[in-house]
Amino acid sequence: MSVTGIALVSGGLDSICAVKVLQEQGVNIIGIAFETPFFGAGRARKVAEEIGIPLVVLTITDDHLAMLRAPRYGYGKNLNPCIDCHILMVKKAGDIMKERGGDFVSTGEVLGQRPMSQGKQSLHIVASRSGYDGYVLRPLSARLLPATIPEKEGRVDRERLLDIRGRSRKRQLAMAAHYGITSYSSPAGGCLLTDPVFARRMRDLFAQRGGMETRDIELLKTGRHLRLSDDIKIIVGRKEGENKILEHLAEGRDSIIWMRDFPGPTVLVPGGCGDDAVVRAAAICALYSDAPADEEVVALCRRDDSSFPVTVTAAVKDEVSRLII
Repeated sequence: MSVTGIALVSGGLDSICAVKVLQEQGVNIIGIAFETPFFGAGRARKVAEEIGIPLVVLTITDDHLAMLRAPRYGYGKNLNPCIDCHILMVKKAGDIMKERGGDFVSTGEVLGQRPMSQGKQSLHIVASRSGYDGYVLRPLSARLLPATIPEKEGRVDRERLLDIRGRSRKRQLAMAAHYGITSYSSPAGGCLLTDPVFARRMRDLFAQRGGMETRDIELLKTGRHLRLSDDIKIIVGRKEGENKILEHLAEGRDSIIWMRDFPGPTVLVPGGCGDDAVVRAAAICALYSDAPADEEVVALCRRDDSSFPVTVTAAVKDEVSRLII
């Protein structure tokens, strides 16, 4: 009897161990990973290649953003909607399962490892709300959870699944040594929505923008962000690499400011701004440049395919600090 599992693969040790447990029973594994502006599939690609499984990578940005605005089960410590995110991923994996004639969806979740998203009730919610209740198998904790349909049907031997619980990773580390697994990501995860600074910027974006584009989110990852008013934000490059990213992401409607005579940052005003805001942004550009603090200096502003000079004195640091998002 040929059995196929669609396994969520993050690149972390738990998801690798879950795959290995199933492979020991002869289950054919198709890996699946997801990409959004908040997390990528690079680590999953590397792991899938190392353990020799095919990997499907889905970009779920639109669905993820729609969910992120108002997650049914709320946010974690920052802006991470872990339960709703898992529901979305398991649903997408279940759709692949149906499309490819698979038998179940597998995840690397461990009962009790994360208080918000991996309690028994949360695991049940994820399975039921995904639309694939009964077909979501957690190999590392399966014997502590209700039997799934593939277990009841004998497609997977429940006695050969595991009963791991809690935050300790001793058993997973022992499994890694047993299987010769040396390359895996840390359990901290790679989702930007768990980062407090990024989450604060994302909340600000939600508050100021009705809709948003991928570029808006990419800009959140770069530079120092300051809000001048409800409708004007500026982004200040902190090093040469960030200056280049801001210049690359700039669009025709934006305002771009830099110092004429001194090394300093690129300042981007997404969506552009009027003359008064240009002067304020140029003064902030001067503050973070090598320009003298108490002398008039010249900044250049590019807007609508034309450039013009702006003479300013560097802004006061304490006043600017209050504008930082």
